[in-house]
Amino acid sequence: MTLSRTHLIVIPTYNAGRLLYETVCQALAAWAPVWVVVDGSTDGSPDTLGQLACGDGRLTVIDRGHNGGKGAAVLDALRRADSMGFTHVLVMDSDGQHPPACIASLMALASAGSHSMVLGRPVFGADAPTARIYFRRLSNFWVNVETLWSGVGDSLFGFRVYPVRPLLEVMAGTRWMRRFDFDPEAAVRLCWAGVRPVNVDVPVRYPPADQGGVSHFRYGRDNLLLTWMHLRLVCGLLRRLPALLRARLPSLTATGASTGVVLRRPLE
Repeated sequence: MTLSRTHLIVIPTYNAGRLLYETVCQALAAWAPVWVVVDGSTDGSPDTLGQLACGDGRLTVIDRGHNGGKGAAVLDALRRADSMGFTHVLVMDSDGQHPPACIASLMALASAGSHSMVLGRPVFGADAPTARIYFRRLSNFWVNVETLWSGVGDSLFGFRVYPVRPLLEVMAGTRWMRRFDFDPEAAVRLCWAGVRPVNVDVPVRYPPADQGGVSHFRYGRDNLLLTWMHLRLVCGLLRRLPALLRARLPSLTATGASTGVVLRRPLE
C-alpha cells in the first residue's frame, strides 16, 4: 500500500490489552501511514508495537513515557504531523470499538472537503452499555446548544478525521481538551472556528472482557469532567454568541436546517 503524504491514522492507546495489536494490524491493512501514540502504558505494548514497527515502515510508534490523557496524546501527534506536512488525521480508538473497514471511506470524504471534519456517528448494537448511551444523549444535547445546532451528529464518538492545522490552533488556545474531554470539545471548538461537520453512520462494537475488551471510562470521574467541560463551553458560547449568530444566520435562513452534512447509510 502506498503511504499517503497528507492523511494519516493516529491511534492513542493506554493499556488497551490484546485487542491493540489486532486493531493496529487491521488499520495498516486499510491505510498507511499509521501512528500509534502510547500514552504511558504499563502493559508492555511499547515493546510489542516496536517490534512490529521494525518490520513495517508504514507504522510509527510514539512512546510518551507518561500518561497525559487522550487529548494530550493526539496533540503530540498533531504537532509532529503538521511539521511533516500532513493535512488530516483520522483518530481511532485502540480497543476494537471502531471499524477499520470504514477508514478508507472516511478518508475519501475528508479529501473531498478539505475544510471539514468527518465525524463517525455510532450505530449501536445490543452490546452497547445502556448507561453510556443515556449520558451520550445528554452530551449530544449540550453540544447542539453550544454549536447552535451546527450539525454535530455525536459528540463522544472518537472515530473521526480532523484537519490538522485548525485543530492545532484551537488546542493551542486552551489548556483543556487533554483528557476524556477531547472529543466533544474538539467538535465544538472546530465548529466555532468555521469547520463544517460531516457525519457518517458507522457500526460500533463493545468487545466483552473475555474477548479482550478493556474500558477506562469511569462514570463518576468522567461524567464530572464532561459536566465541567459543558459549563466552560456554554460560557464560551455566550461570549461568542453575536459573532456566531452573524456567521450562522445566513445558512439557517437559506436552508432552514443545520449545515452539517449527514450520510445516513452505515458504512460497512
